[in-house]
Amino acid sequence: MTEAKAGARLPSLEIPVTRTLIVAGAIASRDYQDVHHDPELARHKGSPDVFMNILTTNGLVGRYITDHFGPTATLRKVAIRLGAPNYPGDTMVLSGTVEEVDGDTATVRVVGENGIGRHVTGTVTVTVPAAGGAP
Repeated sequence: MTEAKAGARLPSLEIPVTRTLIVAGAIASRDYQDVHHDPELARHKGSPDVFMNILTTNGLVGRYITDHFGPTATLRKVAIRLGAPNYPGDTMVLSGTVEEVDGDTATVRVVGENGIGRHVTGTVTVTVPAAGGAP
């Protein structure tokens, strides 16, 4: 398992938050709430612009972990909480720290920050089979 020691830090990942990413993520997750695709209606509801939905954030957190641990990594649990919204034109920087390792399973603390604060915090439990093992 890559970086499998408790306390190990994962390299950060910068994700440009584009309007296309926000809208595509909402559509892909079948979240048709107007605040995720219509800037005028989002402003009418008190937001300065459209913003990313939790399902897109969840997917990006999962990608961050599997990009790091490799193609045989299996996400067992993703538990996240949102904070500051991700608006178009910003960048979210994901970082992670391995909290615990038990055999081929690790628990990673993940944080995603943007220009206005902490967008996401949570933990991901991931299993990475030993080389030559079945996924």
